[in-house]
Amino acid sequence: MRVIAVFKFIKAGLLIVLSVGVFRMIHQDLGMRLEHWVRAMRLDPGNRYVEHLLMHLSNLSPLQIRRIGLVGLLYAGLFVVEGTGLWLKRRWGEWVTIVLTGMLVPVEMYEIFHRPSAVKVLVLLLNVGIVVYLVQRIRTEDRLA
Repeated sequence: MRVIAVFKFIKAGLLIVLSVGVFRMIHQDLGMRLEHWVRAMRLDPGNRYVEHLLMHLSNLSPLQIRRIGLVGLLYAGLFVVEGTGLWLKRRWGEWVTIVLTGMLVPVEMYEIFHRPSAVKVLVLLLNVGIVVYLVQRIRTEDRLA
């Protein structure tokens, strides 16, 4: 369970860093900043997917940027709650993780169906594995009690 907890804490940390970065961009020229990152990562700015993403993100209002940052922090908070419950080996932590991770499975399946990739399949398998493991753990402990 502690391995899953560490995984949740890492996800929370990454979301916090990303959200802080989003908040710092509220009053900047987002288009220029994103184009700089695209070039720094050696992506082709003329690629239609990159171009579409740049165009879409460049038109975000400060309110929309703020909302994206807040949603990121909210998810980070949920990951911290999950990780804490799992780290402390609490039953509620297992249930919170089962519910929240299980809720993402249909979304991940939808994404794989519409835009398949190896990474998406791997994430789906990892999340399903976590849910199955925790459900079996709870069922086994309940039988022993």
